[in-house]
Amino acid sequence: MVSPLFSHLLIPYIIAMFLAVNMGGSGTAPSFSAAYGANVVRKSLIPGLFGIMVFLGAIIAGKGTATTVGKGLINPELMSFVLVSIILFSIAVSLLVANLFGIPQSTSQSTVLAVSAPAIIFHQFDSHKVFFEIIPLWLILPLISFIISYLIGRFIYKPLRKRGYTISKQLNESKILKGSILLMSLYVSFAIGSNNVANAAGPIASMTLKELNQPDGRHFILIMILSTLIIAPSFGIGASLFGHKIVKNTGKEIVLFGKIEAVIIAFVSATLLLSASVLKGIPTSLVQLNVAAILGIGVSKLGFKNIFRKTEVNKFFVMWLVAPAIAFCLSLLFTYLALKTGLL
Repeated sequence: MVSPLFSHLLIPYIIAMFLAVNMGGSGTAPSFSAAYGANVVRKSLIPGLFGIMVFLGAIIAGKGTATTVGKGLINPELMSFVLVSIILFSIAVSLLVANLFGIPQSTSQSTVLAVSAPAIIFHQFDSHKVFFEIIPLWLILPLISFIISYLIGRFIYKPLRKRGYTISKQLNESKILKGSILLMSLYVSFAIGSNNVANAAGPIASMTLKELNQPDGRHFILIMILSTLIIAPSFGIGASLFGHKIVKNTGKEIVLFGKIEAVIIAFVSATLLLSASVLKGIPTSLVQLNVAAILGIGVSKLGFKNIFRKTEVNKFFVMWLVAPAIAFCLSLLFTYLALKTGLL
C-alpha cells in the first residue's frame, strides 16, 4: 500500500529529475565548450566529469541559492506538490525547447519567472527582490564578463599572440596548459552546481518540508542535501543526451578557441557565477556569463561587426528571451487552471 505522502512526493521528484536532465544538457556548454573547442577533452568523458563536479558544487556551495529559490521568491507554505510540479514542469519544457534547438539556455531565469508567476497570482510576488536584486545582477554580470574577457584579450592575450607566444608549439602542447584547461572546466561545473541545482532542488526541498509538516524549515538543509543526492546525477544524464550538440554550437561555431583563451573564458565566467552563489545567493545564468566571455574574446580578435554577424549568436539572444517567457506563461496558465479546478 503506497502512502499518500509518497504519492504526493513522487511526481514532483520525477519532474525535477526530468528538469535536471534538461539542465544537464544546457549546462554542459558553459562547462566544457571552451575545453572542447580547444580540443583538450573527448566528448565521451564530459558527462561523467560534469556530473561529479555539479554534485560537489551543489553540496558545498549551493545553500544560498537553494534558499532563495525554495523560500525567497514565494511563501514556502504555498509550495504544495501540485504547485511545485507546475513550476518544475514549466521550467523543464522551456529548457527542452532550447535543448532541441541546440541553444544553451539560462535555467535560472526560467526558474525565477516560473516561480514568480504563481507568486503574482497569490499576491506573494516580491517585486523589490526580483526587480532590484535579481534582474540587475542578470544584466550586470554578463556585461562584466564581456568587459573583463575583452580587456584581457585586447591588452594581454593579443600582444602575446603578436609576439608569437600563444602559437608556440611547446606552450600549446604542454601538459600544464592542458591540465589548466581541464581544471577550469571542472571549476565551471562546480560553479553550476552551486547555482543551478538549486533550481530543481530548492522547490523540492520546500515542498517536502511542507508535506512533512515542518513549516519552520528547521530541517531545510538536510532535505536540500537529500534532494540534491536525487537530482544531481540527472545532470550527467542530460549531458549525455543533449550535451554534444550544444557544446559543438558554443565551442566550435562562434569562434575558434586557443587553449589560453579557453582558460580565460572558463575562469571569468565561473568566478562570477560562484561569487553570485556564495555572496548573494541569487540564481544567475552561467550560460550567459560564458557566452559573454566568449564574445569578449571573439570581439578582441575579430571586431564587433564580424562576431555579432554570426548566426549562432543571434539565435542565442532570441532563445534567451523566448525560453523564460515560455516558463512564465506555462506556470501562470497551469496555476490558474489548478485554482479553477480546485487542485490548489
